[in-house]
This record gives sequence, C-alpha cells and structure tokens, in this order.
Amino acid sequence: MRESPKVTEWVVYETVTGPQAGMKSVCTAAEWKVIDGRDPNKNRIIRENISDENEAEKLARGTSGDLKARAKALRPTFE
Repeated sequence: MRESPKVTEWVVYETVTGPQAGMKSVCTAAEWKVIDGRDPNKNRIIRENISDENEAEKLARGTSGDLKARAKALRPTFE
C-alpha cells in the first residue's frame, strides 16, 4: 500500500529586531512554533499555511534571484 505524501505547511517570517532586522526567512510550521516560542517579539509572520515551498521561497526573496530582462542586441546592418 502506498503512503500518501505528508503535507508540510510553510511560514514566511521577518526578523524585526536585532542586527538582522528586515531579513525574511522560510521555515516549516513546526519550526515556527519553536522559533516563536524562544522569543515571541523578535519575529513576525508575513504569511503562513503555504503548501508549496517554492511559493514560500519566492515570497521571502521577492524579486531577488529573478532573471534580469536583457536588451535586444543590435545587429549591424550592411547597406
């Protein structure tokens, strides 16, 4: 019998205090409980209950890492 894949919920959060303030990170919901339990005022959730890790990573990094649009190369014209 096949086992159904375990659904993992992802959380995107931002550090609001300390030297890493403004940094966004991704973790599982279980990891978030531990992180928030240690110091509840240090981080804030941006979004939770994300079912796709890629979507969570994209949300955390914004446009950083996206491909840059390139200008078309001009081809010389011979007359």
